Amino acid sequence: MALRRSILALLALLVGGCTTLAGPPPDSEPGRPYRIGPPDVLLITILPAPEIQRSVTVRPDGMISIDLVGDIPAAGRTTEDVGKDIEQRLGRFKRDARVTVALAQSLSSEITVLGEVGRPSTFALSRETRLIEAIGTVGGPRPFANKDAVRIIRFVDGQTKIFNVDLQAIEEGDLSTNYLLQGGDVIVVPPTMLARFGYAIQSVLFPFQPILGTATSVTRGL
Repeated sequence: MALRRSILALLALLVGGCTTLAGPPPDSEPGRPYRIGPPDVLLITILPAPEIQRSVTVRPDGMISIDLVGDIPAAGRTTEDVGKDIEQRLGRFKRDARVTVALAQSLSSEITVLGEVGRPSTFALSRETRLIEAIGTVGGPRPFANKDAVRIIRFVDGQTKIFNVDLQAIEEGDLSTNYLLQGGDVIVVPPTMLARFGYAIQSVLFPFQPILGTATSVTRGL
């Protein structure tokens, strides 16, 4: 009987060891509504009938232009703020005006991905994007990426915040550090210690390799 209990306990332990409880993705940072900026595209709907609908682009000066009311400041404000401003200005021309402002394209929210990825670059967030999607957009991690030490650097209210990301855990199904990105975020995918050592040796032994490579390319083109 004791042997049977020991075998059952061992089986339960083995089965339990094969099960991984993966965390869900975190929510976006609370209390931080989206702020409009150039060159975002806004879809403005004015009711009641006759319904007026306009697609406008935020100009470099932060303004948008609307029929009857002219220029309205949009940069740095939320869509709700802009909608209420238009409603107040339209009250002189359209009784009981109701205005809805929607973000059609978020072109002002750029993020930057640096380090050991296929194509380090900066691009705009055109939709709700999480970290793993952004890294996939730039070609994914390179073979010498330190997936356990990925960081998101975010500048909020005059302070710099750093979010630690475990990319290896995300790839294995644990999404607890798969953060929702915001405009201005910088994602850093550092190399492993072995890769750092290799890069240091390369810079010492072959300091002119990039220059020589460029010269060779120019010579071949002549």
